[in-house]
Amino acid sequence: MTDPAHDAETLRERALTTLTTARARTTLLTSCVEDPDLTAQHSPLMSPLVWDLAHIGNQEEQWLLRAVAGREAMRPEIDGLYDAFEHPRAERPSLPLLPPAEARHYASEVRGRVLDLLESTAFHGTRLTEAGFAFGMIAQHEQQHDETMLITHQLRKGPQALHAPDPEPAPLLTGPSEVLVPGGPFTMGTSTEPWALDNERPAHVREVPPFHIDTTPVTNAAYQAFIEDGGYDDDRWWTPEGWAHIRQHSIHAPLFWRRDGRQWLRRRFGVTEVVPPDEPVLHVCWYEADAYARWAGRRLPTEAEWEKAARHDPAGDRSMRYPWGDAEPAPEHANLGQRHLRPAPAGSYPEGESPLGVRQLIGDVWEWTASDFLPYPGFQAFPYKEYSEVFFGPEHKVLRGGSFAVDAVACRGTFRNWDYPIRRQIFSGFRTARSAGEA
Repeated sequence: MTDPAHDAETLRERALTTLTTARARTTLLTSCVEDPDLTAQHSPLMSPLVWDLAHIGNQEEQWLLRAVAGREAMRPEIDGLYDAFEHPRAERPSLPLLPPAEARHYASEVRGRVLDLLESTAFHGTRLTEAGFAFGMIAQHEQQHDETMLITHQLRKGPQALHAPDPEPAPLLTGPSEVLVPGGPFTMGTSTEPWALDNERPAHVREVPPFHIDTTPVTNAAYQAFIEDGGYDDDRWWTPEGWAHIRQHSIHAPLFWRRDGRQWLRRRFGVTEVVPPDEPVLHVCWYEADAYARWAGRRLPTEAEWEKAARHDPAGDRSMRYPWGDAEPAPEHANLGQRHLRPAPAGSYPEGESPLGVRQLIGDVWEWTASDFLPYPGFQAFPYKEYSEVFFGPEHKVLRGGSFAVDAVACRGTFRNWDYPIRRQIFSGFRTARSAGEA
C-alpha cells in the first residue's frame, strides 16, 4: 500500500523543484540586461519584460496565496495592471507598472510566502490542491512566461545578453526520411496526468487512418530549397489568406533571415550567423509551413496524427506520456529548458525517439499542425475559462511538442499550444505528413 505521507513529500519536493527552477530562469532573463531594457517594449507583439516579471508574481499570489490559502490580497491595486485580458500587450508600456526593483521585490515576497505555504499544504481536499495541481499550474505559468520573455530577448535589438552552449553535433541520420504510423484507434489526451491543463483533458479514443510522417522536423536546407524554387512567389502553394498575408507584409523568408549574396544569414539573440542547414527551420508561421508542405507534395499532420506519432506504443497498444516512454524528460531525450539557445540538428536525440522511430517530437521547435484549436469531447474549463476556452475556434492553430525554450514541466505528449496562423516570433517549425497510399 502507498504511504500517503511519502506521496505528500514527493509532491512537495516536485513542486519545490519546479517552482525553484522556474524562478531561477526568470531571474536570469530579467537580470542579464539593464533596467531600460526591462521597461522598454521591444516589439508591439510583446510586453515589456518588467510586466512579465510582476505578472508572474501576481498570478502566483492570486492562485496560491489567495485561492489556495485564503489570504488577503497583498497588492490588490495592481491586479488590473497585470490582467492579461484587461490590457493588450501594445498598450502595457503606458500603464503605471511597478519599476524593476519593486517588481522584483514583490515577486520575491510572494515566493517567500508561497514556500512557507508549501510546507503545510495537504495535497487533497479540493481540485486545486489535489496532487499539488495549483503549484504545478503556477510553475507551468511561470515557465510559459519565461518562454515569452525569451522571445522578447530574440526580438530585442542590441548586443548579445544571453549565453548557452550549442547542442552536440548529430550523427548523420541514415534511416528513412518518413515513418508509417499504422491506422486504428488510440487514446488521445489524458485523464490521469496530475498537472495536465484543462485543454489536455479528458482522455478519449480517436480513430486515425494510416499515414506517413517525417522522421525529423523540416530543416533549414529543405526550406531554402522551397525559397530558391520561388515558393514565396507562387500562389499555387498558399491558401488565399496566406497569400494575401505574405504579399501585404512582403514576407520572402523566415523571420530574422536575410540574404547575403548566395547565402542566408539570420539574427539569433543578438548574433548574426550563417543559417545552419541541418537545424530545424525556425520562426515560420502556419501559412509558411502549410505552403511548404503543399510545395513538397505533402501536408501538415493533424493534431491527432501528431499525438499518435508521439505517444502510441504499438507493442503495448497504449498511449505513453512521451515518445520514449513514461519517464520524465532527461537531457538525452530532448532539447528543452533553455539549455541551448537554438534547435539541435535534425536527427538528434536517438534515445528520445518514438517506438516507430520518429525523432525530436519533444523539444527543439514547436510544430504547427493542420488542426484548429478546439475542445476535446467532455471538456470542462478549470480553473478559469480564460486559460483555454476563450481561445477555442478556427482563429487559432494548434502547435505541438515544445521547443528548446520550453521547460519539461510545461511540455508533455498531451500538451497543446495554440496561436494565430500569422505568428512568426514564436519558436515554431513543423514536419510534414501524407496519407498512406499517396505517392
